[in-house]
Amino acid sequence: MSVKLRKIDGEFTQRAESEADNDARLHEIAKRRYATGGFGPQWNYHSLSFMKRQVLSRVLYLDQLYRKIVDVPGVICEFGVHWGATMSTLCNLRGIYEPFNHSRRIHGFDTFSGFVDVDSADGGFSSDGDYSTSSGYEAELAEILDLHESFSPVSQIQKYELIKGDVSATLPTWLEENPHAIVAMAIFDMDIYKPTKAALELILPRLIKGSVLVFDELNCPHFPGETKAVEEVLGLNNIRLKRFPHQPYCAWAEFGA
Repeated sequence: MSVKLRKIDGEFTQRAESEADNDARLHEIAKRRYATGGFGPQWNYHSLSFMKRQVLSRVLYLDQLYRKIVDVPGVICEFGVHWGATMSTLCNLRGIYEPFNHSRRIHGFDTFSGFVDVDSADGGFSSDGDYSTSSGYEAELAEILDLHESFSPVSQIQKYELIKGDVSATLPTWLEENPHAIVAMAIFDMDIYKPTKAALELILPRLIKGSVLVFDELNCPHFPGETKAVEEVLGLNNIRLKRFPHQPYCAWAEFGA
């Protein structure tokens, strides 16, 4: 049975109706639990009761990626932050694998107002404004990231940065203001053609052999613009792409390998 691509509140899904119903039920139980007192002082541990297989798989994927750069100097750039799930996970993985490496800063680039300048190369599925967050959310996310950092050593040094705006305008400024920054890992999760191509072109001089490039919607029929950007900037037959078995459209490559 084929499940048609749908857009719900500006985000795409291919979930079957039964899965959507079960997801909604799990969400309802979670809301009820927290509305009636949660799980007590260990609420965060017990909140794993609501973590679905797909979410756990995502955490395992990010863990695999992070371990690839532990011996690579440089910062992490995430292009496409959305609600900050990946940035929060990366902050915690840094606290696990290299808690005293305060040079491993994580820089998150996002408009926080959704897609901007959707191109014909994006296949007609996407629209400007898709994947937006609530107004002013970046301030709330900054507090969340501050709290995550507080649970690891060297918490007096802020090791993350949120850069709001169209990456084609904000990334040149960031590169100029950070002439020291080597990019150890770049995560491309903007989905669409123009910003992905712009970010790829701009960071190329800051990559070293062993830098990890991560693509979240590669070989994806719903977001063809990301593949097109990689093809035009890097050349698909010039990079050795690899994948994680539980993430259908995700791929990564070591630069220069």
